[in-house]
Amino acid sequence: MPAAIAYRLLGVLMLMGGSAAHAQAEMPPTDLPALGAMPEAASVVGVSSGGYMATQLAVAWPEHFSGLGVLGAGPWGCAQGALSLALNQCMMTRRGLPALDTLEQRHERYAALEQVGSRDALRQLRAYVWHGESDATVSPALGDLLAKQWQRWLAEPDEQLRYVQRENTGHGWPVAMPKDAPIDPQSLGDCHLGGGSHVLACGDNVAADMLDWLYPERPVQESEGELRRFDQSEFAVKGLADSGYVFVPEACDAGGCPVTVALHGCQMNDQAIGDTFARYSGLNRWAEEHGQIILYPQTESSMANPQACWDWWGFAESTWQINPLHDTREGTQAKALMAMVERLQEAPDAPAEESTR
Repeated sequence: MPAAIAYRLLGVLMLMGGSAAHAQAEMPPTDLPALGAMPEAASVVGVSSGGYMATQLAVAWPEHFSGLGVLGAGPWGCAQGALSLALNQCMMTRRGLPALDTLEQRHERYAALEQVGSRDALRQLRAYVWHGESDATVSPALGDLLAKQWQRWLAEPDEQLRYVQRENTGHGWPVAMPKDAPIDPQSLGDCHLGGGSHVLACGDNVAADMLDWLYPERPVQESEGELRRFDQSEFAVKGLADSGYVFVPEACDAGGCPVTVALHGCQMNDQAIGDTFARYSGLNRWAEEHGQIILYPQTESSMANPQACWDWWGFAESTWQINPLHDTREGTQAKALMAMVERLQEAPDAPAEESTR
């Protein structure tokens, strides 16, 4: 299959439906601020391709994260840098399920080269895995494998891992919208079928359930927050859009709040659905109640990646590489995302310093 056709097929299969573009929020982008965010309690969450990327970040830099949340995605390293595996083992499973022992060997090779974090750091994370049992885009069996992978990795999986399998729910990010929410119901996807914006009208507040698990016994310190658009150009790498979003409660402007990186799925970026995911994921409400900064980086579509997926199979790396290293600390998108986190964690008056990029 020619590469161009194969990439288009991957985009079509990753998240179908909801192709109409929405206007961007009328907010001029500003520089991503240094907010003195708490460095020891960052988390990363994501759905679909964003779920795969979230796991890549947590495995690459486990010492920088305390928690991981994944919706509608499979195990770390699943695609192994091969589009054919991404299509046939990591979404649907025409070629069978990936072997966890093979992925473990991949992780061990990376660890020996210090291209991922230490096993000791990985063992300390808290993890939340969610999958819809009616998911027709990423097989629920892959969610099972992701949970099993983390059961291998965590020190006390019964205490550190929560695995949720939701019946009658398709591929996407479920939300529970207030009746007075200023959003057109047609902007939400069908809970059972998925599709549309892939922000699913399920009456299910997955965001709160997930963050409650990742941050147990977190005190309430309610303050209003603001969704801001920021300029991503200084973090520019292949596949990233010109701007992203960051949600900042008033209490967090003074520093000391943790950061959660929230990664949309394919066809859920700003070009496709506007700020629907960034505004209505449910993460912002929890952030207002508990003092949390939510970072919503954004991807862009291209010929190689028409549905604006995060790079979980290697498309953003150099084409000459046999092993693209997208799922290591050398991954170009992964390094850019970590640089954003580091910016938020800088003291407001600190000079810009060399980051992991």
